[in-house]
Amino acid sequence: MTLSMYQASVPVFLSMLENLSNILSRAEADATERRIDPNIFLTARLAPDMFALARQVQIATDHAKGAPSRLAGREVPRYEDTEATFGELQARIEKTRNYLKTFEQKDIDGSEDRVIEIKGGGRLFSFSGAQYLLHYALPNFYFHVTTAYDILRHNGVDLHKRDFIGGS
Repeated sequence: MTLSMYQASVPVFLSMLENLSNILSRAEADATERRIDPNIFLTARLAPDMFALARQVQIATDHAKGAPSRLAGREVPRYEDTEATFGELQARIEKTRNYLKTFEQKDIDGSEDRVIEIKGGGRLFSFSGAQYLLHYALPNFYFHVTTAYDILRHNGVDLHKRDFIGGS
């Protein structure tokens, strides 16, 4: 059995965004239960030079919507990055999940050799579709989802590996 570019992207993003949504719900409930201002969590960061929780979620959704778009040759939807509450972050995740559901396997399969160019840090990066997905988009996506989880865990939210991985 061969793993397709679609299978390695859209279902992965959908599943992990659902887990991220659940993690944020747990954090919001925890803030309420412990009478913590939700902004404490939303603006928390692991290190002074790292992005805060809200930005981690924004970047994770950027990679989730960007990867399939680029692989399918579509324009990447632009979001304004103004989310400042749990509700707004949840809406962003849901908007991204709904967008991902517009992709079909035929849109992405066969994109292994498509040239993907990304501008960042004043440079232009050029990848094959497979290199882009496996060595840039997915690692970046997982980094930001993991960092969001870690920020909340570090701030005492009762989260476990199964919350990150999902399932039962």
